[in-house]
Amino acid sequence: MGTVRRPGSYTCGIDAAMDVIGGKWKVLILWALNERTLRFGELRRQVPGVTEKVLASHLRELEGDGIVHREEHAEVPPRVEYSLTPRGVALNDALEPLGAWGRENVLRDTAAGAASG
Repeated sequence: MGTVRRPGSYTCGIDAAMDVIGGKWKVLILWALNERTLRFGELRRQVPGVTEKVLASHLRELEGDGIVHREEHAEVPPRVEYSLTPRGVALNDALEPLGAWGRENVLRDTAAGAASG
């Protein structure tokens, strides 16, 4: 497992999960890959604002944690595609209620504030 700490070093399941998805970009990368397999450039366009360096680093970490699958195709020019592993799909399924909470409690409040302002 790539960046994951020793199991005994976590205080709870949330701590362990946050170790895998910590930071702004990893969850957005997972969400983009939820739709379909993407090449690096496509993925970068799906996650606006992420730098090439950070995207490459996060993809390596997610691959090391067994969340993302990287497939190289022996072609000219070389083609590399990224997709979710079954573990990554399960992680996205676990994140869905969090996304629903954000839509219900934050996006709605933001839209209401904009409408009244």
